[in-house]
Amino acid sequence: MSNSILFETNQLGGLTLKNKAVMAPMTRSRADKNHVPTAIMATYYGQRAGAGLIITEGTAPSPNGAGYPRIPGIYNQEQIEAWKPITKAVHDKGGKIFMQLMHTGRISHPLNLPEGAEVIAPSPIAPANTEMYTDQEGIQKIPVAKEMTKEDIEEVIEEHVQAAKNAISAGFDGVELHGANGYLIEQFINPGSNRRTDEYGGAVEGRSKFVLEVASKTVDAIGADKVGIRLSPGGAFNDLNPFDGQEETYFYLAEKLKKLGLVYIHLVDHSSMGTPEVPKSLKEGIRNRFGGTIIISGGYDRSAAEKDLEDGLGHLVAFGRPFLANPDLIERMKQHADLNEPDFDTFYTPGEKGYTDYPELEMSSSVG
Repeated sequence: MSNSILFETNQLGGLTLKNKAVMAPMTRSRADKNHVPTAIMATYYGQRAGAGLIITEGTAPSPNGAGYPRIPGIYNQEQIEAWKPITKAVHDKGGKIFMQLMHTGRISHPLNLPEGAEVIAPSPIAPANTEMYTDQEGIQKIPVAKEMTKEDIEEVIEEHVQAAKNAISAGFDGVELHGANGYLIEQFINPGSNRRTDEYGGAVEGRSKFVLEVASKTVDAIGADKVGIRLSPGGAFNDLNPFDGQEETYFYLAEKLKKLGLVYIHLVDHSSMGTPEVPKSLKEGIRNRFGGTIIISGGYDRSAAEKDLEDGLGHLVAFGRPFLANPDLIERMKQHADLNEPDFDTFYTPGEKGYTDYPELEMSSSVG
């Protein structure tokens, strides 16, 4: 019943994962208004510790990076302490957990930021037709970000390094740098949002400089086997789109990240959600140049995951919404059982509803 490549163990750096299924990072907005994790988050992640690896929701490495309401942070001691029961809940069930470090950059609103923080980005270009929810005043238009100075860039790099150290002290097995979905790192990579004329803009080497410096210094701080990165070549989120020279850019990044020894690249393909499909040749080119573990993600079910694992497209497969709605997803997939459907109305709302109350298999009557 469960004789499948998906349920085989996998070595990831110094970690042995109990299967090849990864819980993808998903913003759930269950931290408090000060971006401090809450007790129900320990329940939520603990329920899903059947995954070989959990990657947390995007977590702000600094006050400037906390662009959404109620996303968690990892930039002060109160947040570090609040994460400890969460990592313990996962480890107590034999799971492994990485924290995704997400600086939102220009995808932000001042009402969502702590006092004194500001919206910053590589270039002062507001994302077109993009609005953001705020708890105080509802939907608001995203403002034009402040263009980062070189001093700002150096500070943000150090904030990522300190956040990674904080994550390890909170009990995490490693961190994932969020270089996808239109957030700060990808804002540097993509020429649509990076119009800089200094060494952090222009050609591929310049647009890649920020992410490579973040990765390099994070590796120096906590070890290469504890640092992964998420990339979305062809990403069409938050007003970033495919661009000329995209293949060259991501192949260059894969080669440089290989030299740094990162433990994985997590490749996102959101074509199942209506964005342009990432060409298989691009995924294979990144895989071949990186040479290390590749996590593939984007609309997978069990059969599609097994096929791409068997074909060698990736080594691990990330599942998003299936894990959101099915705390026991691994057991359900092993038994070919029906899956709970996610409740879209509660994706980003406070509280337990649509978060920790999805029924597990023994509580469900819909076993297929």
